[in-house]
Amino acid sequence: MDDKNIESSNPVRNSRVAWQPQAQLADGLSRRQFLNLTAASAAAALLPSTGCQNQTRRVAASSESRKIGTSLGMAQPNIIFLLTDDQRWDTLNCMGNPIIQTPNMDGLAKNGVLFTNAFVTTSICASSRASILSGQYVRRHGINNFSTSFSQDALAQTYPLLLRSAGYRIGCVGKHGVGRGSDFPVDQYDVWFGCPGQCSPYERKDKDGNYKHLTQIFGDQITEFLHGCSNEKPFCLSVNFKAPHVQDSDPRQFIPDRAYKDLYKDVTIPTPKTADPRYFEALPEFLRTSEARRRWNIRFSTPEKFQESVKNYYRLIYGVDVVIGRIRAELKRLNLSDNTIIILTGDNGFYLGEHGLAGKWFPHEESIRVPLVVYDPRATKKLRGLTRDHFVLNIDIAPTILQLAGLNPPPQMQGRSLIPLLTGRRPKWRTDFFYEHLFEHGTIPKTEALRTPRFKYARYIDFDYEELYDLESDLHETQNLAKDEKYRRTLNSLRKRCDKLLREAKGT
Repeated sequence: MDDKNIESSNPVRNSRVAWQPQAQLADGLSRRQFLNLTAASAAAALLPSTGCQNQTRRVAASSESRKIGTSLGMAQPNIIFLLTDDQRWDTLNCMGNPIIQTPNMDGLAKNGVLFTNAFVTTSICASSRASILSGQYVRRHGINNFSTSFSQDALAQTYPLLLRSAGYRIGCVGKHGVGRGSDFPVDQYDVWFGCPGQCSPYERKDKDGNYKHLTQIFGDQITEFLHGCSNEKPFCLSVNFKAPHVQDSDPRQFIPDRAYKDLYKDVTIPTPKTADPRYFEALPEFLRTSEARRRWNIRFSTPEKFQESVKNYYRLIYGVDVVIGRIRAELKRLNLSDNTIIILTGDNGFYLGEHGLAGKWFPHEESIRVPLVVYDPRATKKLRGLTRDHFVLNIDIAPTILQLAGLNPPPQMQGRSLIPLLTGRRPKWRTDFFYEHLFEHGTIPKTEALRTPRFKYARYIDFDYEELYDLESDLHETQNLAKDEKYRRTLNSLRKRCDKLLREAKGT
């Protein structure tokens, strides 16, 4: 079943390694802590580009926004937003994963800001992408399926269109993911390389009939967009990779570039702690019979399937990393690198067999936690190589991009600009957040949840079933405390807080 219906350098061969990735609490992340605690898992046809106009329109910004822009160096930077599909937070080497090779992602983090507690407010591609574009919860923007598009008024308030109205050249590459292809806002972008649905297949051919992977085709389209840019007009390019998402209709599922088929060949990926069948058997029946279990059978049900699936998942991420290297090299060649911010994140997490599940959707860490790196070449040395452990969300992306460009985010955006965290300040910040998954599907239960530094409270709306996990003592979410009398007061408090944040998400 397709999700659509529910939803530069050569690789270096690793020596044999055993590793298990894992969750990390909100009080910081170190490699030692990660390795000690962790256990989670082991093109479209080319379109003619539109050149930049040789004029610069000043961005209208408040004095506060101008001050922020000045503190980083310039008021109108270029911005490249890179979104991967189904990439979980622990699939970067810089996050403590010694198996995966992500040198270019790591390079962005080394010279930028790495957020170790980044989450999505909904874990399914269309809804999460709508939240990223709008800065809003699903309860506010209302897009919780694969066919609904933004209204014209709502579209005008997404970060790309707001930037265009302020003088930016904007482009889209890859899996746009919001609405049907016939409804895509092609004529409202300067350059549109967006593709509908899942952008399948991965395996394509170039104009000469030679094999070419979709990720590299996206790389070509990015290059074409950049060739139409200059230092005379700022640009914002939104890149939406398909990788490392599976190709649902193909029995191989994860289909990386053939060039990387030997990468991780000599590595054994450790199975996650919660892949033990006893953790699956402890789940309620509606999860044991869910779509997530059906997909587990396809991808992870034997040791051989597990090794092949995870290695190919990692290879797909490596392919994205190679394209990031191409982007940075091209920016330098075009003399655009000194004023181009690069933001990297994922649209949601992904189960790699934890709890006997595959896919995403549910509120476990594996499903809702994502990577986030912001690289700003204009930042001073003291603002490079920073790590931030604050709770940051997908709805924070749009207001951050706008404020980096010197614009005030519109009041209907519910996320917060990350500028204070990027500039080394320690602002008063959120200490919890609300999660929701509202997609209609017969075997994917709807959920709402509250994540705090210590606890996670979740409820399955259609089944009158609650979960409560103490993440300090139960990092892997294996002991449901919802019926434990010792936690009754905590449960009641978290219920009330979840209800309050739900009302705020609705805007009521």
